[in-house]
Amino acid sequence: MKKFLNEFKTFALRGNVIDLAVGVIIGGAFQTIVKSMVDDLIMPFVGLATGGINFTDQFVVLRLAEGVEAGTKYASLTAAKEAGATVFAYGSFITAVINFIIMAIVIFLFVKGINNLHKLGKKKEEEAPAAPTTKVCPFCKSEIAIEATRCAHCTSELKE
Repeated sequence: MKKFLNEFKTFALRGNVIDLAVGVIIGGAFQTIVKSMVDDLIMPFVGLATGGINFTDQFVVLRLAEGVEAGTKYASLTAAKEAGATVFAYGSFITAVINFIIMAIVIFLFVKGINNLHKLGKKKEEEAPAAPTTKVCPFCKSEIAIEATRCAHCTSELKE
């Protein structure tokens, strides 16, 4: 049992597991923000475009609740569900699809931005100046190889 607990401790405290847990928590909070953006900012415009219809509340009653007269209309999706009617809630589904699309776009842009930052870091490493391969002769000022002990132009002996 002690070996099992030690293995579990090693697994749970690994950096990847902790990073994953943080990602899940932030993802949940981010989902709340995107849902609010869709419900509170985007869907009102969709409602305006469709003539002031509350898009999330769009549904079709498939079967009325027991004891309810035929032809009964429900004021909202919530009222239909509370009454026990079987509903096809296509407005909620379309809102969920819009949430997904927005979430996917934002995550794509986020990952793309991180990749661009990563590329910038690599470019700086690659652009580091290379070690010099030549030097200037102190006598004739000609450019010569850095390992040279005698100038090829003036034949002066070079001191290290």
